[in-house]
Amino acid sequence: MKITLNVNGKEHALDVEPRRLLADVLRDDLGLTGTHLGCEHGICGACTVLMDGKAVRACLVLAVQCDSRSVRTVEGLAGPAGEPHALQRAFSAEHALQCGFCTPGFLMVAAGALEADPDLADDPEAIAGVVGSNICRCTGYEPIRRAIARAAQEQREATA
Repeated sequence: MKITLNVNGKEHALDVEPRRLLADVLRDDLGLTGTHLGCEHGICGACTVLMDGKAVRACLVLAVQCDSRSVRTVEGLAGPAGEPHALQRAFSAEHALQCGFCTPGFLMVAAGALEADPDLADDPEAIAGVVGSNICRCTGYEPIRRAIARAAQEQREATA
């Protein structure tokens, strides 16, 4: 099937089999390997991307379902000049990554949450809910929670 994907602000005309997953198209066809495949059952969250601003598991979405939709991957998180996003800076500052395998998924689920609720820094329970949607075997989650709160605060201060 012929589809058009807007990925990280760039249009891509693709011919894909109806059964192909969005994660496979992103990685294999577009070379966007930051979308990691962990469990391939939608549980771990390593493949999380934003579709029309909402966090989705790319291992559970067919590419044809994304026709004419906007997809944002971790490669599209940085600013136009390549400057790190507030979340990327916060993850580094708070040591919120170790092996890094789950990090793209956490960054994208957090980006979606921050875009939906810029006041996330004020709600530790909401941050815990965001973090609880993905699996990390290395960090113990506390640095990830701190990083999301820090990024939310930084973004709030930047817009004030």
